[in-house]
Amino acid sequence: MDPVRNPFAPGAGQRPPELAGRDKELDAFEIVLERVARGRPERSLVLTGLRGVGKTVLLGELRSMAMRAGWGAGKIEARPDADLRRPLAAALHRAIRDLAVRHRDPERAGDEAVDPDRVDEVLGVLKAFAMRSAPDGAKLRDRWQPGIDVAVTHGRADSGDIEIDLVELFTEVAGLAQEVGAGVALLIDEMQDLRPDDVSALCAACHELSQSRAPLVVVGAGLPHLPAVLSASKSYSERLFKYARIDKLDRADADFALLAPAEREDAAFDVDALDALYEASGGYPYFVQAYGKAAWDAAPRSPIGAADVKLAAPEAESELAVGFFGSRYERATPAEREYLRAMAELSEGRDEPVGTAGIADSLGRKASSLSPARDSLLKKGLVFSAQRGQIAFTVPHFGRYLLTQP
Repeated sequence: MDPVRNPFAPGAGQRPPELAGRDKELDAFEIVLERVARGRPERSLVLTGLRGVGKTVLLGELRSMAMRAGWGAGKIEARPDADLRRPLAAALHRAIRDLAVRHRDPERAGDEAVDPDRVDEVLGVLKAFAMRSAPDGAKLRDRWQPGIDVAVTHGRADSGDIEIDLVELFTEVAGLAQEVGAGVALLIDEMQDLRPDDVSALCAACHELSQSRAPLVVVGAGLPHLPAVLSASKSYSERLFKYARIDKLDRADADFALLAPAEREDAAFDVDALDALYEASGGYPYFVQAYGKAAWDAAPRSPIGAADVKLAAPEAESELAVGFFGSRYERATPAEREYLRAMAELSEGRDEPVGTAGIADSLGRKASSLSPARDSLLKKGLVFSAQRGQIAFTVPHFGRYLLTQP
């Protein structure tokens, strides 16, 4: 098999050649775009799932859908303990520029022409919001200057209270979109890493938008405990967002993710190869790509068979051990690795939650003495609290990987 023509591409956030098994989520977002365009009330979206299931890829696809609909769209990745104002300002700056460019010519856009002065006014508010990221009294050289080439508009979104400012900023941006008959989509990856104050502000802003039917939609993606993070911030968040669990692919979709790209390259997998690949990958999209790529490279000819998959498996596992599992394992301290190992042994390498009391028993320790390791692993995003008293890996097959380590 020609490695140059290998269609499979495992990579962080990299779109696979065939986005299989996500039609339900794509169709749901198409409805959101249509309803918002008609002034109908609609909730923002939250996608949750383990790492490697394709949440980032799906966010990228939803962003493309919004842009094809003539919307402005911006995307950010939340980072632990990082200020929200700067990345949010950059994302909305991009969205406003999208609107200004696409709706400059009313005959081409099919809507009202955007008023350049109105765009500058909203950008001025956005600049004021962004510049509040510097603490009061900071010297000029320490103040961050956003790349927004307009004068600051004072009096809106610049109070310094993130909750007040975010509501006012979203209202301004949504108002501009409404004037040109479009909308704005703000996509937030790793949403569980937002600071508590920023989560609260975001929920408040989405609540205000839903009440006014403003054409701005937030689409968040994060780990399975993200709904609990939102609920702890605002009790009404359970009703504020539509939640969608992004999981591994079923057998038919996993097969299609392999067969469709191969067919476009005049190649195929036989049934035994598909059986072996599904068993190895578990249907997780990242693993499907990793094992599919290795099997293609190992096969001498088409159709790719089970023997080729068996030959390729060590190569795929070696790559995953370094780039997917190992990079995360290296971030853990010795005490945290001991905790992770106990989790793997109790779950017997399966992707299932285990009891924190059982971990303490297996290590012969008091549960309270293990709290620092557990809390640090939670903060690093290596585990999540499946429910009270239980803990699980955020990375599929991580337990199986740990059991292979000395």
